[in-house]
Amino acid sequence: MVDFQTVKSEEIAFGNNNFLEIARKKAVTESGENEFISISRGFYTPEKEKRFKKSIAVPVEKEVVDAVIEAMKKISE
Repeated sequence: MVDFQTVKSEEIAFGNNNFLEIARKKAVTESGENEFISISRGFYTPEKEKRFKKSIAVPVEKEVVDAVIEAMKKISE
């Protein structure tokens, strides 16, 4: 069994009831734990509950995070 814990997160609202959640998470199992950064796209239901559609995990290594940020900046210009 895997227990996912959110260490910290930021939310970016966009469009009509949509959001991106950027979160540092920890996957904890009996054999250890692994930290990663999750980028998830979601929406709010009419009852204002969060629902997630898609997600991607990125390793927390600084070089990888910096490369992802730099690539996103390049393609958004």
